[in-house]
Amino acid sequence: MRVRARGVLAALTAAVLLGGVSACGSTGGPGGDGNPHSFAELKHWGFAEWDRWAKRHDFRNPVVAGVWSAETMDQAPPQQPAPAPDSASTPAAPSPSAGEPSASGAPSTTSAPPAVAAQPVPRPYTSYPASGKVFMTAPNGGTGQCSATVVADPANPGRSNLVWTAAHCVHEGKGGDWYKNLVFVPAYNSSGAASDHRRAKLAEVAPLGQWWADKVITSPLWTTEGTRGGDAANQYDFAVIKVRGPEGESRSLEEAIGTAVPVWFDAPREQLAIQAWGYPAVAPFDGQELERCDSGRPGSRSFDASRPSMLVIGCTMTAGASGGGWFADGPDGRQRLVSNTSIGTQAHTALNGPYLEGVARQALDYISRK
Repeated sequence: MRVRARGVLAALTAAVLLGGVSACGSTGGPGGDGNPHSFAELKHWGFAEWDRWAKRHDFRNPVVAGVWSAETMDQAPPQQPAPAPDSASTPAAPSPSAGEPSASGAPSTTSAPPAVAAQPVPRPYTSYPASGKVFMTAPNGGTGQCSATVVADPANPGRSNLVWTAAHCVHEGKGGDWYKNLVFVPAYNSSGAASDHRRAKLAEVAPLGQWWADKVITSPLWTTEGTRGGDAANQYDFAVIKVRGPEGESRSLEEAIGTAVPVWFDAPREQLAIQAWGYPAVAPFDGQELERCDSGRPGSRSFDASRPSMLVIGCTMTAGASGGGWFADGPDGRQRLVSNTSIGTQAHTALNGPYLEGVARQALDYISRK
């Protein structure tokens, strides 16, 4: 991701797109660092394995007053992923198991889905408070920003403190560490007070407060493989943040903002009509406006055919939209989260997001139960 390092824009693990390590090796328990030996092993992890991994990769994020002012949030540069190839497989036909990789090997690549122009979401954004921004600082200095979504907590219905985003928004990736000063701002710049980079008060850009990250979980495939280039690890580029309220706030995040979006795991690709939301921050966007793409049925892309292929949609949003939610109507007609923005294309015509199946479900279940 790109960060502003002591006033200089630097490519800090550029969007930290996941690197490709083949799924091979032992199928025994986690190693001394808690990491899985293979993708096949990770798929069968239970609570104990996730707990062992989390304890060996401790996340600490003490609240530091004054770190995030309206000005520092405005100046934080966006995630800047390395672009994916401008091609993807066509929308998938129904398959026996929507979450499983194809047995025929690497998918064919054809034209990407048609570009869909991002449209501004009407204000005030407090009408859609599940969407917001996360801000972070790098271990060695510098700031960054991503998009994120409040999601429902299976263990605490109606009282969720969980936020969904991209893995590259919380961790540097291979050889790196967790980001610091990680904070979620729901309905960022709801009134438009900071639009066009105008000076605004903190209460105007954070009308529902700043919610500091207390715990974070992501795929070990990101922390062991994440690099600057889009590849196999992007197929697991997701993270879940558990936040704490502002000082004096006794309610949960869901209670305070009035909503949380359920996550739909193993969603049938061929039945999805996707809307992607986020705060793109590279021209022609400036990071101050919430945008959406009504992209419809997704295509697919796979960097490693042994892993579930990513969803691909036409959308012109740029960096800064990383981590933003992808939504589709579930069987009951209620909107659900089915993915998040991971990488885009160089021409800014398409976005790629991880397919959320068993591993993502395990991660959410773990942080929910903790």
